[in-house]
Amino acid sequence: MSLVCVHSGALHGVEALGVEVEVNAADSGNIDIKLVGLPDAAVRESVDRVITAIKNTGLRWPNKPITINLAPADLKKEGPSFDLPIALGMVALDEHHNGALKDGALEKCCVAGELALDGRVRAIKGILPLTLQAKKAGFKAILVPRENAMEASIVEGIYVYGVESLHDAFELLKGEGNVRPEKLDREAFFNAKRNYAIDFTDVKGQGNAKRALEVSMSGGHNILMLGSPGTGKSMLAKRLATILPAMTEEEAIETTKIHSVSGMVDGKNSFLAIRPFRAPHHTISDVGLLGGSSNPTPGEVSLAHNGILFLDELPEFRRSTLEVLRQPLEDGYVTISRAAGKFTFPSRFSLVAAMNPCPCGYLGDPARECRCSPNQIEKYRQRISGPLLDRIDLHVDVPAVNYKELRSDSVGESSEVIRERVEEARQIQLERFVSHPGVNSNADMTSRLVAEFCQLDRTSEATLEQAMESLNFSARAHDRILKVSRSLADLEGAPNIKEVHVMEAIQYRTLDRNLWA
Repeated sequence: MSLVCVHSGALHGVEALGVEVEVNAADSGNIDIKLVGLPDAAVRESVDRVITAIKNTGLRWPNKPITINLAPADLKKEGPSFDLPIALGMVALDEHHNGALKDGALEKCCVAGELALDGRVRAIKGILPLTLQAKKAGFKAILVPRENAMEASIVEGIYVYGVESLHDAFELLKGEGNVRPEKLDREAFFNAKRNYAIDFTDVKGQGNAKRALEVSMSGGHNILMLGSPGTGKSMLAKRLATILPAMTEEEAIETTKIHSVSGMVDGKNSFLAIRPFRAPHHTISDVGLLGGSSNPTPGEVSLAHNGILFLDELPEFRRSTLEVLRQPLEDGYVTISRAAGKFTFPSRFSLVAAMNPCPCGYLGDPARECRCSPNQIEKYRQRISGPLLDRIDLHVDVPAVNYKELRSDSVGESSEVIRERVEEARQIQLERFVSHPGVNSNADMTSRLVAEFCQLDRTSEATLEQAMESLNFSARAHDRILKVSRSLADLEGAPNIKEVHVMEAIQYRTLDRNLWA
């Protein structure tokens, strides 16, 4: 046997593509090992790691000229995940080991893993998309590092073998050894990881803010909180994911894939069953927020997929950085073009932002005096990107909590109780938009859908008209008020929007009401 093919995979964005590792031993020529197939530096260095690992494991490879081809040749190969398949291909070619592997063993499985110099198999990034690709390609099994086995076993319909060393992998392919398929009670595992460590009962007071947050999550609306330092804006934001509908298995796998290719999944945290909460610092770069670099990786907007992206101190973010949020907020995904190719990362999240009412933070505070001039306040406000503000439906004031509320023994509603109402409202919307692909919540409604599903009676129409004229609301604010009114009606289970819903929605336009002085 002079040619062996080992199946593996390469990451491309958050997906994986099949790669064939072809290892050929020639009968004549200079004894050398050549690696071709568009490998990056980490892959080219694998030859030295593989040779040393094979020696230290006590195995052999042919003392002949060897060519290793990673096909398809036009797909860039990155990272150390090809170490293990290359090593198995080289060992399988050696005359000493000929016939040792079970017939068809390499054809039926996919292999991925990094090798240490002593032959141990180290964990790699992106094992979940690699396993999904292996299943899609029809492979019966996949060999992965032991540390990645739990993550890979989330995928049904394929045997997952976690190996600790090159020797374990070789023995497994011979039909010997003690490695057994990873077994996982997926339902029990999924449910066990669904619990949040925080709850809305932790928050004292802030009844109006809690109500606004419930409304925002029930309709998929983005929200901006305004308040002085220490009023609890961050505390409220961190608990928002706990009132969103529980993630489905499909959503959980989709979210885990993104974290997996980012190297944020390990043996202890092998699966994300709760909605992610991401809170990048205001000094973050455009690439850090959106994703990118020379070898594009997901940014914070993608790591927040199916969860919450919290931007604290919103005016402190660079305006150019905020501008890059326009595509993910509009489309639910990010497209990045680089020399390495075009990459698309999913990024459908709920945007939650917080800011002080003025540079010093105490405008409107009853206990502390604001020392900012009107000009300073206006400049501070103008730091917020206009296109970003266009995509925020609710602005809510978060006042300071008084001492009695802070020390009170009373406990507010739990996240579970609030989540039940949110789930009921979301279900109403799913049924409403069943014939409108891509529209899953009230926040996604186009102008045409707003006109169709947000009709007002005479009283509500008169109330909205009066607000538009007296408060100088823009056309943008008009549509936002109608969408939020629809969500308020859904929370109540009302088929039609009422005047009380419109009035409450108007109260959630703090910035448009110009309450800055």
